Amino acid sequence: MTSVTFRGTPLGLHPSVSLVLAAAVVTLVVPSASAQDTTGVGAISGAVVNAAGQPAEGVRVCALDTASCATSDARGVFRIGELRAGGYRLEILPLEGLPFTSDVVDVRAGLDATVEITLPEAENFQQTITVTAPAFQEPEAVKNSGFLVAPREILKSAAALQDVSRYVQGLPGVVIGTNDFRNDIIVRGGSPLENLFIVDNVEIPNINAFANFASAGGTVSLLDAELLQNVTFLTGGYPAPYVNRTSSVLQVTQREGSRKKFGGWATLGFAGAGAIFEGPINAGNGSWVVSARRSFLDLFTQDVGFGGVPIVYALNAKAVYDLTPRDRIWLVNVSGVDEIRLGLTDSTDLQEEIANFDIRYDGWRSATGFNWQRTFGSRGVGLFGITHSEAMVGQQVKDLVAQGVPPAGVSPEVVIAQSPVVYFEDSREGETTIKYDLTVHLPFFDTVQTGGSFKTFRIGYTVESPYGNDTPYSPVGGIDSFVLDTRFRSYQTGVYLQASRRVASRVNVTLGGRFDHYAILSQARFSPRAGVRVRLTDALSWNGSVGSYYQQPAFLFVSAFPGNASLVPWRAVHYVTGLAWSPDGSLRVTAEAYRKTYTDYPVASDLPSVSLANIGDTFDVREILFPLTSAGEGHSEGVELFMEKRLTSKIYGQGNLSLSRTRHAGLDGVPRPGSFDYPFVFNLVGGYRLSPQWELSARLSFLSGRPFTPYDQAVSTAQRRGVYDLTRVNAERAPDYGRVDIRVDRTFTVGGQPLNMFFGVQNVTNRRNFASYSWNRRTNTQQFGEQQGIFPILGLDWRF
Repeated sequence: MTSVTFRGTPLGLHPSVSLVLAAAVVTLVVPSASAQDTTGVGAISGAVVNAAGQPAEGVRVCALDTASCATSDARGVFRIGELRAGGYRLEILPLEGLPFTSDVVDVRAGLDATVEITLPEAENFQQTITVTAPAFQEPEAVKNSGFLVAPREILKSAAALQDVSRYVQGLPGVVIGTNDFRNDIIVRGGSPLENLFIVDNVEIPNINAFANFASAGGTVSLLDAELLQNVTFLTGGYPAPYVNRTSSVLQVTQREGSRKKFGGWATLGFAGAGAIFEGPINAGNGSWVVSARRSFLDLFTQDVGFGGVPIVYALNAKAVYDLTPRDRIWLVNVSGVDEIRLGLTDSTDLQEEIANFDIRYDGWRSATGFNWQRTFGSRGVGLFGITHSEAMVGQQVKDLVAQGVPPAGVSPEVVIAQSPVVYFEDSREGETTIKYDLTVHLPFFDTVQTGGSFKTFRIGYTVESPYGNDTPYSPVGGIDSFVLDTRFRSYQTGVYLQASRRVASRVNVTLGGRFDHYAILSQARFSPRAGVRVRLTDALSWNGSVGSYYQQPAFLFVSAFPGNASLVPWRAVHYVTGLAWSPDGSLRVTAEAYRKTYTDYPVASDLPSVSLANIGDTFDVREILFPLTSAGEGHSEGVELFMEKRLTSKIYGQGNLSLSRTRHAGLDGVPRPGSFDYPFVFNLVGGYRLSPQWELSARLSFLSGRPFTPYDQAVSTAQRRGVYDLTRVNAERAPDYGRVDIRVDRTFTVGGQPLNMFFGVQNVTNRRNFASYSWNRRTNTQQFGEQQGIFPILGLDWRF
C-alpha cells in the first residue's frame, strides 16, 4: 500500500524454483511485453525440443483445469491462447514416455508467457523446472516503442514518489514539462494533452489530482501503486485499437484481491496515510480489493509555503468474479477529491509572484467501469465494457495587483476582499462509453482484432474571464475576455479492424485501421496503421511501424470562443524503426529512430507565433484559452537508445539516451523550437539489494536546456507586466537540467508480517534547475523561477 506521496513495500522476488520430475526439463519464461491485449487475456506460447535440441513435433501441451490445448508443429512451436489472467500448470504429453506437469505459469492480461520445453533422454529420471527472470517477448500487434513497467520498479523508485506518471517520465522519448512539481507526460515532441490513459479497460480522461479540463497532467496520481499489476507504456506506432490520442498510451492493469483470505496493508508517510483491504468472494470464485488514502498535512499546518496546503482523497477499487469457466466480470473505480488555496498570507514573501494572487481550487473526478469477458476456447475472446467518468472543477482567481500595487501595511484579508476576480470556473464533464472488442484466430490470419465504441459526453461549463488575458505573447494586455455559460451533449463513435500474420518463419506483419467520427466537430477520419517484425536471430529483431493518429481538441477549447467551433481533429503521422536485442530473459537493449509530423494543429488566431503544441503543462487555464484555428504544423524526430536489466539477484535498472529535434509553427508558418524540445536527454535508474532487509535505489537525470522566449524588457517595464520579445520566440535556451535522487529501504518483521521503512532525498545536490522566468508586477522586475529543490521523503508500509 502506498500513501499519496511516499510509500514502498517489499515485493516478492521471482527466484528459480526447482522440482523433481520423472521425465522432463521445462523452462518457463514469464515475459515482459510491450503492450496489453485490449480484450484482457494472455497466452502461453513457446517451443518443444528434444534432448539434442531439435524441434519436437506432435507434443500436446494443455493448460490444466481448462479446455485449452495446443500441439507443437514441425518447428516445435505451439501457442495456447485466450487464457484469463491467473496461474496455470501445464500438462505435457510427449509422443513417447509418460505425461508430466509443470510448475505454475503466470499469465497476465495481454502478455505472452513463453515456455521452453526440453524433452530429456528416456533413461533420465531426475530433472529440474526453472522459472527464469522475465523475457522480453512482445505481443504480435505491437512492433515498436513499448515498455512494460513492473510495479516493484514504481514502488521502489527514488524519483517516482510511487506515481506511475512520474516513473515513465524517465523512459525513452519522455521529458518533463516546464516544472517538475507536475507529473505531465510529454512524449517525442508532443504536448501534455496527447496521452491516453486506460485502467482495466476503462478510459480515464485524467488519472491525476489537481487536474483541469485543459490538461492531462497534475501533481500526483490517483492510482495506488500497490494495486498495479502491469503497466504498459507505448510511445509511438501503436496499433489500431487505441483511440483519439496522438503521442502515447499508458495502459494499467490493477491486480485482483486475494481469493483465499481477508487481509490488508497500512501506510503512514510525511504526506499521507492510507490502507488497502482485500478478500475473496463466494469461496474464491472472485475477489475484491479497495484502497483508500488521504493527505494529512492540513491537520498540522494551514500553509506549507505558498499560502495554503493541498488536501487529497483517493479511492481505488476492483472486484472480479468468474461466472463460468469462460465468463469473467469485473468492476473498477478510480476516484479522487482535491482542494487547495494558494496566494498571499501574512508570512508571504512579497518578492514572490504568488503574493500577487488569491487562488482557490476544488475538484473531484471519478471513473467507473464494468467489463464482461468471454473466451471462446482457442478460437478467440470477446470483451464488453460500459464505463462512465465524471469530473468537476471549481476555481476562483483574484489578481491582487490588477488595480495597482496595494499600499504597505494593508492586511492580506483586506487586499483579497478588495481585489477583482479575474477568472472563475464551475464546470463539469461526463463521459459514458459502450465498447466491444473481439479477438479471433482464423485460418489465413494468425490473429484478427475488431471492435467499436460509442461515447456520449455531457458538458457543462460556467467560465468567466471578464478582464481578458494578459498573455506575454501580446503587446496589448487584457485581450480575449469572455463569459461562457453552456450545457450540451456530444458524441463520438469509432470502429477498428486489425490483422496480424506470420508471413514467414521469422516475419510477422500487422495491418489495420480505425474510423472515428467526432460529432462536435462534424468531422470523420480514417487512420491506417501497419507494422512489421523480422527476427534476424533468436535474440535480435528489426521492427518498423507507421500510422496516422487523430485527436479532437478538448471540449473547453472548442467551446470557449465562437470561432473555435470550426476546429478539426489534428493529425500526427508516426514513422518508427529500430532494433531490439534480448540475449537472455533479464536483459534488453533497443535502438530506435522516429519521425512524427503534425498537421491541422490548433494555433492562436490572433497571436501568430502561438501553437497549442507548446503549452498545456499548467494550472493557469486562463492563459491558454484564446481563439484558435486549425492551421498549425510541426514535426519531431530523434534517436533513442535503451538498456534494461531486470532484477534476477541483486542488481536491476535501466538507462536511456535520446537525441531529438522538435519544431512547431503557429499561424505565421515559421517553424520554431518546440517548448518541450530537449535535444539531449539521459536517464539512469537502478537499485541494489544489499541483503533481504536492505535495498538502495537511485536515479540520475540530465536534460539539455529547453527553449524559452525572453521578455522585451522595455515594453514589460512600461506596461508593468511581462511581454515577450516576439522577434525571438523560443530563441534562447535555459540552463541544462540535472537531478540526482536516492532512497534506502529497510524491511523488518513485526507481528509476523513485513514492515518496510524508507528514507530518501530528491535532488540531493539541491541544484537550482530552471523552471521559467516570470515578471513580478509588484516589483516590476524579471524573476528566475526554479524547480523542486532538495526534498526529503520518508514513510513506512506494513502488511497486516
